[in-house]
Amino acid sequence: MKKNRVIPVLLLKNGWLVQSREFSRHQNLGNPIDAVKRLSKWASDELIYLDISRDDVYDIKRDDQGYDNINSFLGIIEAVSKEVFMPMTIGGKIKNLHDIEKRLLLGADKISINTEAYKENKLIENAAKEFGSQCIVVSMDVKKTLQGNRVFTNFGTKDTGHDPSYWSRRLEDSGAGEILLNSIDLDGTGRGYDIELIDQISSQCRCPIIALGGVGDWSHFKEALDKTNVDSVAAANIFQYTDQSVYLAKKYLAKNDCNVRKPDLLKI
Repeated sequence: MKKNRVIPVLLLKNGWLVQSREFSRHQNLGNPIDAVKRLSKWASDELIYLDISRDDVYDIKRDDQGYDNINSFLGIIEAVSKEVFMPMTIGGKIKNLHDIEKRLLLGADKISINTEAYKENKLIENAAKEFGSQCIVVSMDVKKTLQGNRVFTNFGTKDTGHDPSYWSRRLEDSGAGEILLNSIDLDGTGRGYDIELIDQISSQCRCPIIALGGVGDWSHFKEALDKTNVDSVAAANIFQYTDQSVYLAKKYLAKNDCNVRKPDLLKI
């Protein structure tokens, strides 16, 4: 039986690793490459690395710490790829097929597209034909409104007017290999996943769904795996505050009869 994946998500803003809350508040957590080294050692199944910078400034201005001040996201991807011992999905500032190709050549195994999937309706279809659906992940950010759940783009600021059920079917029909389903309302809250939303989308989609948004306890992973058809569980903040966090998450899930890969620590 195919194993459920446990996937850490790293958020990069202007060269720094950050913690996000409801897509609007971002707390600096430190050097983004150091975090990748830790997650690799703790045997993460995969890594999702998303650039949420609003501009093109990536200088962390910490020469005193001996850090390389890499001044572009592509430079950071190249540096990160040298430290990764797991499949890596890269997202952020992808507007065309050339942007996808550059990221794959620099070491990404998959790419994640959000806003441009809405703005350019042929991008997902063309990307799937060019590179294969297996490496095309579409990030779908959902927020509750007076009209019900709606898909938002542009860093969670623009309401597309699309219902997530409709949009997920559109993405799947266009060739998306996976959908990263994120709750804006629960982002960074630690209150747990939006189980109703995840169940709705994972029940209707043939392509794998990765759940994201709201994890504050290992039990939230188990709840999603037990109550929905989700393929993978992902989280950002919780993996940053506990040593050996991925190992501990998998250990908890394996002990509680979840279908995850054996917890292990890599000797690297």
